[in-house]
Amino acid sequence: MADGTPEDTRAGAAAGEKVRVAAVEARTVRVPLDRPTMFATRRVDARCYVLVRVRTDDGVEGYGFCYAGSGGGELPALAVRSLLAPVVTGQDPHRSAGLWAEMYQEALLHGRTGSVMRALSAVDIALWDRNARAAGLPLWRYLGSVAEESVPAYASGGYYLDGKTPAMLAEETRGYVAAGFTAVKIKIGRLGPAGDAERLAAVREAVGPDVFVMLDANNAWTSLPEALRAMRAFEPYDPYWIEEPFSPDDIDNHARLAERTPVPVATGEIEAGRWRHLDLLRRGAAAILQTDAAVAGGITEFRRIAGTAASFGVDVCPHWFHDLHVHLAAAAENVRFVEYFPDDQVLNFRRLLDRQIEVRDGRLMLPAGPGLGFGFSADAVDNYATEPWA
Repeated sequence: MADGTPEDTRAGAAAGEKVRVAAVEARTVRVPLDRPTMFATRRVDARCYVLVRVRTDDGVEGYGFCYAGSGGGELPALAVRSLLAPVVTGQDPHRSAGLWAEMYQEALLHGRTGSVMRALSAVDIALWDRNARAAGLPLWRYLGSVAEESVPAYASGGYYLDGKTPAMLAEETRGYVAAGFTAVKIKIGRLGPAGDAERLAAVREAVGPDVFVMLDANNAWTSLPEALRAMRAFEPYDPYWIEEPFSPDDIDNHARLAERTPVPVATGEIEAGRWRHLDLLRRGAAAILQTDAAVAGGITEFRRIAGTAASFGVDVCPHWFHDLHVHLAAAAENVRFVEYFPDDQVLNFRRLLDRQIEVRDGRLMLPAGPGLGFGFSADAVDNYATEPWA
């Protein structure tokens, strides 16, 4: 089998020749973290990803993927094989919107969010990747781009680690700024308002007044008074946003907090479908949407959501997977930043890839190769896989 690089997958069909999807396969991989990493309410020791491979009868392959959590990583792969592959096989790969609707309908009873929607997202991404590769175009150009060379990014880090002091956190973020980033993100919510304010104060002193500092609470709070008490401690340090303050289903408290703090509320990273995103916008629960194309319904649905957000005058700052979202950011006028992980310690998905995004002065350079511009490294995938391609 080809290792997934663009050069290996562009057999192509003659101009005007009809092609059909010949196979849809999935595979689960589990990549351990080098060091256990903490968020506000949980600890992560390993990450599971589901990889999807779509092959058409002209020999062109496309690749999709999604994050599948720390446990139960095989669930999206099962959904691909049992629910979605039968819908897509034999179909025209260019019929993206139609296939999306048919997959969604087939999976309706099993989950309009969560693992099933992540599986749908991965298949949809693979179809778009296949089509762009067949056209010989980078995905961002195939989609119709706004940007030409690069898109802005923020450096995402600031995780809790055993023994990590505020001074060490400050040094980490100072390094991001030295690399050219004008925006950084850190975790909060684990130490209480006073402890996290100490971390934030150290970061603000280290990066100066002009750098955007984003705060990610990872659903830390369960009540509005609790969140307000924390935000009062953070507001003097001018955060750019407060991310996921509550459970994603607690839309009312997101809206209430947005009314009571000058810090913009950002959320939506594990929302699925255009309808739930529309609810966030209508209720004033998100000043910034963090839609993840590998969660929300793939590239097809991401484009709908970004367009709706633009109608509300709301920016999108997509969550996770910068290798994917660099393309979507280049093709949408209201994407403010792409989340970028400077190393492979947390977003260890990059260990599975045969090439990495180039970064210059805090901006992500748009890939030149066809499709997503990368493939899966066969050796790395085999090393971490929990099951074969099927």
